[in-house]
Amino acid sequence: MSYVIRSVRADEWAAAKELRLAALRDPVAHLAFLETYEEAVARPDSFWQERTAGAAEGADARQQIIAEGPDGQWVGTLTVLVEEPGTTDWAGFPVERKQGHVVGVFVRPEERGSGLTEVLFDAALEWAWGRGLERVRLIVHEENGRAQRFYRRAGFLPSGVTVPLGDARELEFVLERSSAGVPFSDR
Repeated sequence: MSYVIRSVRADEWAAAKELRLAALRDPVAHLAFLETYEEAVARPDSFWQERTAGAAEGADARQQIIAEGPDGQWVGTLTVLVEEPGTTDWAGFPVERKQGHVVGVFVRPEERGSGLTEVLFDAALEWAWGRGLERVRLIVHEENGRAQRFYRRAGFLPSGVTVPLGDARELEFVLERSSAGVPFSDR
């Protein structure tokens, strides 16, 4: 695989914006993301600059990891948010342990099936475990079977926690550090 997997840099906000907008145009975006293309495209450049800087290399509270193709185009991404005990998460639930929350998972359609998502997850878990996080979780729409199958293959298991979202439910999947297996790249 000739991709570079790395954290974003603060000055790369325009590329981060472009990739997010591409993700929000994906046919299953309504199942995968909590914002619409219309909401995101209306945001000012200052929003994208702050968002990218806050998740850039060296940041402690969150990290956006990208896959950069041989031509320099960003072809995949995900972000890990650090959640501290004693806080509440995006849905209002209390956070009881120091954990990571994977959000914004996207790989361009023409790159899917190449193993790129696995490599992105390996990098995300390496970053999370390196920060001393006890577990990593993610939330997936109950109807997003493709994503659920991938997350199970990656070692994430349903926790039983559900988050009502409109007429549907989001399901929490978790991977405990103590049960984290062999990285995809070593399988």
